[in-house]
Amino acid sequence: MSQGRMMIVEDDPDISNMLRIYFQSQGYEVSVAQRGEDALEMCRQQLPNIIVLDIMLPDMDGYDVCRHLRSNLRTSHIPIIFLTQKDERSDKIHGLELGADDYITKPFDLEELKLRVKNAMTRAQYESLTNPTTGLPSGRLIEDQLRQLLRRKDWGVIYVGIQGFNTFNEVYGFVAGEEVLRFTALVLGKAVDSVGTPNDFIGHVGGDDFLIITLKDKVDPIVQDIKARFDAEVGTHYDWPTRQQGYMLVKNEDGTERKVDLMTLAIGVLTEDDGPFYDIREITEAAAAARRENPR
Repeated sequence: MSQGRMMIVEDDPDISNMLRIYFQSQGYEVSVAQRGEDALEMCRQQLPNIIVLDIMLPDMDGYDVCRHLRSNLRTSHIPIIFLTQKDERSDKIHGLELGADDYITKPFDLEELKLRVKNAMTRAQYESLTNPTTGLPSGRLIEDQLRQLLRRKDWGVIYVGIQGFNTFNEVYGFVAGEEVLRFTALVLGKAVDSVGTPNDFIGHVGGDDFLIITLKDKVDPIVQDIKARFDAEVGTHYDWPTRQQGYMLVKNEDGTERKVDLMTLAIGVLTEDDGPFYDIREITEAAAAARRENPR
């Protein structure tokens, strides 16, 4: 089982290759970026669970990369470990002030770096900051964003669930199910990038439930984009015969077979106009009711 997705941002190919090979051998899925802009773009494509970030980069320094990540709602929760040759106290303080989780200097011990990576990821998951499967914000981070809605105007909430996910899990297994969750997270991210705003928030509530916080006038375009992307690509998660016939054949307890549709999305929509709301529980209950009673 994967230990998580790691991004290494390092322009020295010897160091980045060494780290990639080592952490892959430890069970991590590793991506490498040699430039700060490349790292930011890769984060937009797929969120890593942790970033090991060199301060000295050819296009922008690691402090700027960290500042960009921390100022964006979609990446502000990702643990960051600075990697640098500098050993000045002021450099460490500057990195920590920007929100870095840890700091290690070159030359470094791989075993020590491995423990720092593990501890940073464990802290994030223990505090319910991220979902370990998708890397999306969860728990307290979602609650914090919902509380901010009580003081905002012109907001919209999109509550997404995957119909047929449990049956898919039973037939194909939990590993395939986790791939569907990561695929769904990617679909939501692409939709927000395409028709949403840079400040939109995407969270993984748990199970197959996801949540997007956006502006009221962006709700409909995002919903349409999400459904189009999901419907066009979800078939790739099924075997070829199932994909061709457009449904699964599932055995009942008595041995008979029944047809089960391929997975689709059930989406509930809520905006400021549906209020007023005085508590985040009222918002979540209303969003769940909208998905249940009037799914998009």
